[in-house]
Amino acid sequence: MRVYATPEQLSAYLGGPAPDDADRLLARASEDIDSALLTAVYPVDDDGTPTSEPVRAALANAACAQVEWWLASGDDGTGAAGQWDSVSIGPVSLSGRSARRPGASGVELAPRAARTLRRAGLEPGVVVAW
Repeated sequence: MRVYATPEQLSAYLGGPAPDDADRLLARASEDIDSALLTAVYPVDDDGTPTSEPVRAALANAACAQVEWWLASGDDGTGAAGQWDSVSIGPVSLSGRSARRPGASGVELAPRAARTLRRAGLEPGVVVAW
């Protein structure tokens, strides 16, 4: 399994310290990114690691955005927090259910993660001329 970002990258993305379980959250976020990009086409090496630096950067940023979204919504990467009507984290309180549904891949990506992948041209289903 590939993990697209490091705790150091997550810390830089968040502008503060990464959570104690950053490795676990980034692994889960990377799984979600892989699921969302199941039919995407981009160059990889023999191990399946992207060979293009812009693609690697987009995948790292998308994984960090996914973790950021979980942290903001009080999720732990399992999706269970989306099952409840109210979440409170310190002075932040959120209530109501989200009407968002998982995309075609069955994965609910953070809006910022989805935009990052779209801008990088990594959305699946894109027709490429050979």
